[in-house]
Amino acid sequence: MPLSSSNAARQLSDGNSQGTIFGQSGTDLIAFYGSTAVARATIVGSNTISTVVSSTGAFGFGDATTASTVIAVINQLKIMGIIG
Repeated sequence: MPLSSSNAARQLSDGNSQGTIFGQSGTDLIAFYGSTAVARATIVGSNTISTVVSSTGAFGFGDATTASTVIAVINQLKIMGIIG
């Protein structure tokens, strides 16, 4: 695909009321900010986060499992290039 000579930002949305989807399946590779394209990650853990507790809990979370899940999500976002 040739590079655009325009300095204007391109929109990915076509204004469709159903939204915009990246990839057709979890195995499609997607990259952000020039990082290496990766497939959707599977993170094992609770799909809800318990309430934050005092500093006596695991990293301020109710249990170590929740803390580990949050750390796994942050690490995956870094791998995908979404956060630095």
